[in-house]
Amino acid sequence: MQYKDYYQILGVNRDASEEVIKKAYRRLARKYHPDVSQEAGAEERFKEVAEAYEVLRDAEKRAAYNQLGSNWQAGQEFRPPPGWQGRSGARTHTDGFSSRDFSDFFESLFGGMGRGRHSGFAGMDGIGGIGGGFTSTGQDQKVALEITLEEAHHGGNRTLQLQTPEQSTDGRVLNRTRTLNVKIPAGVTNGQKIRLTGQGSANMSGGPSGDLYLEVSIKPHHFYKVRGRDISVELPLAPWEAALGCKVEVPTLGGTVTLNIPANAKNGQKLRLRGRGLPGNPPGDQLAVLRIVNPPADSEAARELFERMERELPFNPRAHWH
Repeated sequence: MQYKDYYQILGVNRDASEEVIKKAYRRLARKYHPDVSQEAGAEERFKEVAEAYEVLRDAEKRAAYNQLGSNWQAGQEFRPPPGWQGRSGARTHTDGFSSRDFSDFFESLFGGMGRGRHSGFAGMDGIGGIGGGFTSTGQDQKVALEITLEEAHHGGNRTLQLQTPEQSTDGRVLNRTRTLNVKIPAGVTNGQKIRLTGQGSANMSGGPSGDLYLEVSIKPHHFYKVRGRDISVELPLAPWEAALGCKVEVPTLGGTVTLNIPANAKNGQKLRLRGRGLPGNPPGDQLAVLRIVNPPADSEAARELFERMERELPFNPRAHWH
């Protein structure tokens, strides 16, 4: 029999992530699906792509396949190494999947097994499988989830209402409203996706549902700014606080802390509160950005004080221009 390079079949690197492998499979499965493809040999190509995905999507099968090494060439004469059938991960139970859908190469490595416990090939977006057992999963769904910065820090729970297409008994496709309780993990960041397996659209052919992806966005805060896991807050100081130094109570998402302001602090200077940002490994920090605020000269006494400072303090803020 001939060796099959499953990575080459899907057009991915040997160190490709699960997501990259899944995207490659979806693209090729759409291209070669016998129900839609006009290319010669589409059905055989589709089976080859599905077989490669069956191995590479499963951690145990992929690990067993990788044990063969990377020196084999596609089409090279192949025989399994002695004792292969006894290796861990070489066999799992079948799930009603006929061995005729896989090649002799696959059967020689995995004992003619069909699908593992995760039935259905993911991500076909409604394209059904060919006769012989190939079944797609339902379509993945993406839902925008806007949360507060406090929810991102502490975590929380949300109740979502989703519109999900389902097939009625008379074959019509109807939208069903369903309610889903979602747990927001502490430390979630802006733009992060929360994956809920099997909570996407149902499969019209009776296969497993797709996945639901919650795309997180954090609402703008009235005084915090967020960058990744770090947050920043503008800290107003009176001129004498900045000049002489002081202790200031600063709000953080975890409660108020005391911050030491050094003498001769500068406007725009940043002081770091380590670990006071969003939780994580490592957690983010909070930056206090100093902003010196002058008191208003709105009384005679205030104007006299400013005039006295002008006379007695040898200070030119534009001296560096000369």
